[in-house]
Amino acid sequence: MKNIQWYPGHMAKAKREIGEKLKVIDIVIELVDARAPVSSKNPMFNEVIKNKPRLIVMTKKDMADEKRVAYYEKYYRDQGYFVITVNLKNFNEYKKVIDLCKEVLKEKMAREAAKGLRPRPMRAMVIGIPNVGKSTFINKIAKRKATVTGNRPGVTKAQQIIKVDKDFELFDTPGVLWPRFDNEITARNIAIIGSIKLQILPLDELFIYLMEYLGKNYPHLLKDRYNLEIDFEQDWLQRCFEVIASTRKIKPNRGDVDYDRVMELVFSEINDGSIGKVSFE
Repeated sequence: MKNIQWYPGHMAKAKREIGEKLKVIDIVIELVDARAPVSSKNPMFNEVIKNKPRLIVMTKKDMADEKRVAYYEKYYRDQGYFVITVNLKNFNEYKKVIDLCKEVLKEKMAREAAKGLRPRPMRAMVIGIPNVGKSTFINKIAKRKATVTGNRPGVTKAQQIIKVDKDFELFDTPGVLWPRFDNEITARNIAIIGSIKLQILPLDELFIYLMEYLGKNYPHLLKDRYNLEIDFEQDWLQRCFEVIASTRKIKPNRGDVDYDRVMELVFSEINDGSIGKVSFE
């Protein structure tokens, strides 16, 4: 699964446009998935954004392991970022995001006022890889359906400016991935959290990786959700399929376990949080 190529044309165009628009942007709000906050952070953004003030918003904290979320909050703060974690399903802290942006930019806006420049709205650019929740995040802050949302990669394909209030504007961008995943773990994490289409990866390999990871790190969640205990002895994988199929009442396919349906179910329930709070880093 090494050297996965994944770079649709609209993503290459979006990267160029992000660089072009940065000159009129005051602060960058970068969204990462709290379940994989390093894998879901596009390293390419550092080249484009350079020294612009940046706020890291860790989304989907309600779906992530709380201890790991706290660890990575500190991890990013220690690197000099401003950091906020949010639950997009129950997001009522949008004012904190706006207030923090205004606090970060207070001195810059004061300098502009001292030069006699006309008052203007602060502009924040929202960036991130696909499916980290950018559209939902923007809609919550704007208090209206300002963008199209969807739990799949690549929904937003155009850049647009959303007026939040007289003092604050958001610049939305499509999800942008980097051209190639050299690191297998990163590629797997990105696939599991739904930021690339599962179809481009060997699904059986990804499923084995996921079950091994859950069995070693979150065995209680497998027990609670599927009544499954993994002992990693011979035929453990076959037993996983059989137990999950039985527990979740997945009908056999031509007399055998419907392996595809079992895998689809588990990936879906990881992605919507049904399994429980899981972090992959």
